[in-house]
Amino acid sequence: MTTLPPEVTERLDRLAVDGPGGAGSGRRLIGITGAPGAGKSTLADAVVHEVGDAAVCVPMDGFHLAQAELVRLGRADRKGAPDTFDAAGFCALLRRLRYPEPGPVYAPAFDRGLEEPIAGAIPVEPDVPIVLVEGNYLLLDSGAWGQVAWLLDECWYVEIDDAVRVERLVARHVAHGRTPEAASEWVLRSDEANAALVARTRWRADLVIRLT
Repeated sequence: MTTLPPEVTERLDRLAVDGPGGAGSGRRLIGITGAPGAGKSTLADAVVHEVGDAAVCVPMDGFHLAQAELVRLGRADRKGAPDTFDAAGFCALLRRLRYPEPGPVYAPAFDRGLEEPIAGAIPVEPDVPIVLVEGNYLLLDSGAWGQVAWLLDECWYVEIDDAVRVERLVARHVAHGRTPEAASEWVLRSDEANAALVARTRWRADLVIRLT
């Protein structure tokens, strides 16, 4: 399990005291963003491991449009771009999480084996104080994406050496069925175009975390 960087531990401690209402009151929504393959999920998993039942991770990837809908829209060849997600639906879920009511809120997950979103896969109980919101486009300021940052207490930007990130992305695609050649083509054409878009949002982050 990845060890939490000290700046992350410090940030978690500060949010517990200085968040809305002070003295540890209320729920915190913490965004974890960065380019594809930067290590967002790895960091989110490490935070959940560290704080246990006090945190749950809700991934933006659960709002991928279904493959059949991407085909219908003519967007299947660039799956992962901002307009291949239900951004408005994602924001609606964040509003429910921002202002919890009695009973669990169920968030969708994304199954990389099926390459499809799975509805109702992640329960978020109303007494969970930390919700990690993980995804590429949390700091975009266009369309429905522009609402996301306002629904978060803060957002962290994760980055890693680009050569390592690309290597990991290619390996991920190969692990899920693409040939090495097809995986490399997809990463360099699609994932890297998305990475360039995400990099332009880095300046909006509350914290930049450099992973190795």
